[in-house]
Amino acid sequence: MAEETTTTLSDLQDLAQVAASEPEATPEPKIDEHGRAYATGKRKNAIARVWIKPGSGQISVNGRTLEVYFARPALQMIINQPFAMADRNGQFDVFCTVTGGGLSGQAGAVRHGISKALTLYEPGLRPVLKSGGFLTRDSRVVERKKYGKPKARRSFQFSKR
Repeated sequence: MAEETTTTLSDLQDLAQVAASEPEATPEPKIDEHGRAYATGKRKNAIARVWIKPGSGQISVNGRTLEVYFARPALQMIINQPFAMADRNGQFDVFCTVTGGGLSGQAGAVRHGISKALTLYEPGLRPVLKSGGFLTRDSRVVERKKYGKPKARRSFQFSKR
């Protein structure tokens, strides 16, 4: 019969030493047969399907360039934020399709999708993007209209007489 070696932990320092001795497993990149990483980003009612692959930094949204689809510089800046935070400007080509919502929601959805796809392509970027808040889905949506009111919370004008 083989002897079993059991270690008993007497205090938290022993536990910390055992935890430090075990190597951390880094997740494997999830890349398809074409060398792309895919992720879905959402904001408000907009849904973006995003594919990234190494390239020259071209961004295509619904078959159009970034500058044509998102003409406002603020929206272009929002989309490029994950690359700037991860220090990967101009290293990835982005192809995405966006449906629903308005331009602002669509830009947020594309940013969320790019961030998720970057973490799938390079898992080491997750702490950087997580600290920037790019991996958290902005779950705020428009409040529904209630009956007896003209809008969600607005009431009709009150008249005393």
